[in-house]
This record gives sequence, structure tokens and C-alpha cells, in this order.
Amino acid sequence: MNRIAAAFKNKPIFMPYFPLGYPDLETSIDVIEALAKNGADLIEVGLSFSDPLADGPVVQKATQVALEQGITVRKSLGAVKELRQRGVTIPLVLMGYYNPMLAYGLEKFIRDAVDAGADGFIIPDLPMEEAEEFQLALTSYPKGSGAAALPLIQMLAPTSPSERMESIARNAKGFIYLVSVTGVTGARASISEGLGELIARVREHTSVPVCVGFGIGTPEQAKEVGKMADGVIVGSACVKAIGGSESPIEAARSLRKVLEMH
Repeated sequence: MNRIAAAFKNKPIFMPYFPLGYPDLETSIDVIEALAKNGADLIEVGLSFSDPLADGPVVQKATQVALEQGITVRKSLGAVKELRQRGVTIPLVLMGYYNPMLAYGLEKFIRDAVDAGADGFIIPDLPMEEAEEFQLALTSYPKGSGAAALPLIQMLAPTSPSERMESIARNAKGFIYLVSVTGVTGARASISEGLGELIARVREHTSVPVCVGFGIGTPEQAKEVGKMADGVIVGSACVKAIGGSESPIEAARSLRKVLEMH
């Protein structure tokens, strides 16, 4: 059983997002380690990019700081490797945009990600219809490295047409990232009314877990989503709580407790 599948044995799982390099590289590694060892079941490890189209102001600001601090794809992959050396055993899924991966070289990026100990990829600006090159690199290179087993996690939104939703869900690997609202990332005042129905629609076409992100910012919202979904993704609220704290490591340690999950 791979790490992602093992993580879903006790649902709903808690999936925080945090960008490497924010507020600096060393602190971000400490934060991700603290999240991993204090209740996170899977972490979305952010790879910073200068034009993060899907991200709201909180994540945009954090990734901008990371870039100003000199974060790169190479340093990010080195940080993932260091987290594994520190004893982090939960799944670490790389979340980033396509351009930096292309600039790094797809085959090299995948090889180095596997070598670092990554468990999969989320690429918000790479829709299923344009993912052939990346999928090909995953399945064909490097031979025998285990890259083929790493999933490219697909994102679904409330606006996805039924036919597209069915196609993505049917071919999904790892888990499905279900965007609960239209628009960019960031906490919202309330959970979308039709969320339960949307999750049910997706589940008709897949057996992989369905996880919900975008807009979850309070313990009440996390609990509400956890009753319906297999996983609760907390991005902007996590970055804000930790990045805005005088003690980011302590904030990371207590985040799951604050969200009252499990």
C-alpha cells in the first residue's frame, strides 16, 4: 500500500498546504515537519511561482515572500528530501504550477521528486486535456524509479461539465481535489450549499477519495466538510495562522487541534 492510500485508512484526513521558503526556507521546513508530526495526514507542499493564478491574496503574498527569499524548485526538492531524513513519513504531495517544472526539465523534475520522496503532484494550471506530456514523463521515465506510481492529482470544480467531471473522476489516481467554490483560494464565510450534492455526483464515477479545498477557514467549516468528504484541505487559513504567528512552529503544532478534526 502506498503512502497516499495508507493515509486514507482513517477518514476524514487533514491536509494542510504550506509553501516552502515562507517566511524563509529553514522555518518552512520546520513548519512542515511540525504539521506532519502533529496531526496532518497528508501535506500539500507548495512550490512557489511568480504568477499563481489559482491562489488568493494570502497564498500569493506567502509565495512572493518565498521567491524574494530565493526559493527555487531545486531547493524545494532538497527540502522534501530533508523532511524525509528528519523522519517525516506521511505523504508529501508537491503543489505547484507547470512553468517552473518545464523550465527545470520534466524528466529531471520527476526523477528528482521521486528521489526526494514526493508522493504525487497537483498542478492547478495543467488541465487533464493538456496533461499528456506530464503523464508520459511519469509513466516512461525514469525506468524502475517508481515514478509511474506517483499520481497527478486532478482538480474538479462546481463549474465542471458533467461529462468532464465523469471523465476526470473515472481516471483519477490518488485522490480528487474538489474545489468547493468558484474563484481563487482563500477562506470564505460559509460552505457552499450544494457541496454534499457535488461530492455525491463525483463519487458516482470513482472509488478514489474525494477531498475538498478552497474556502475552509474555521473549525466549524472543517467539521462540516469532514462529515461529507474523505479529506479536508486547508490552505490559506493554514498559511495565515502560521505565517502570521510570532511562533510559527508552535502554530503549526496546534493547527489540527484548533480545527478540531478527529
